[in-house]
Amino acid sequence: MPPQSNIQKNRLLAALPLEDFQRFFSELSPVSLENRQIVYETGRPMGCVYFIQEGVASILRDMANGSTVEVGMIGAEGMVGVAAMLGAETSAQQVIIQVAGTALRMNTARCREAFDQSANVRRIMNRFTESLLNLSSQTAACNRLHSIEQRCARWLLMAGDRIQSLTMPMTHDFLSSMLGPGEPGLPKWPASYNDPG
Repeated sequence: MPPQSNIQKNRLLAALPLEDFQRFFSELSPVSLENRQIVYETGRPMGCVYFIQEGVASILRDMANGSTVEVGMIGAEGMVGVAAMLGAETSAQQVIIQVAGTALRMNTARCREAFDQSANVRRIMNRFTESLLNLSSQTAACNRLHSIEQRCARWLLMAGDRIQSLTMPMTHDFLSSMLGPGEPGLPKWPASYNDPG
């Protein structure tokens, strides 16, 4: 069983009753998440789910022109692999690590078993799934209606909230790809933007 301090880093795991955690989640494996690491490829199997402890994962949607756009962001508040937990065999989106960190990895079949057998697990995971769906719909609305400056500010605030830092370790091109294809008006900030105030 992972140390209690590791469990508490992920809000979903921390919310589980001890009995449910010991029954279903005692075999979690700690893993490092590297910057730009691909967690899931579109159309490929999802053998494991990941409970983020530190760092940020981006859910990307492939576009017809070959580019990608971010439709979701996950940090320590959640898990990567909701679709697998709900029964999907392959990933409909690409998921990459945008800020390096750590996670606790779990076999997908075991996660499904926990979801199917425990009302507590279902309640907690359903609330997270609802928040992820709300984030995705809000992101779609913002991408349609807001200026590039507004979208960039929103993205930086969301990422900063998840990593608890004003330093964003990423390139201008990477940020541009998160905000959507063909964004010539993206503010020209340094690769690692640090608010001096």
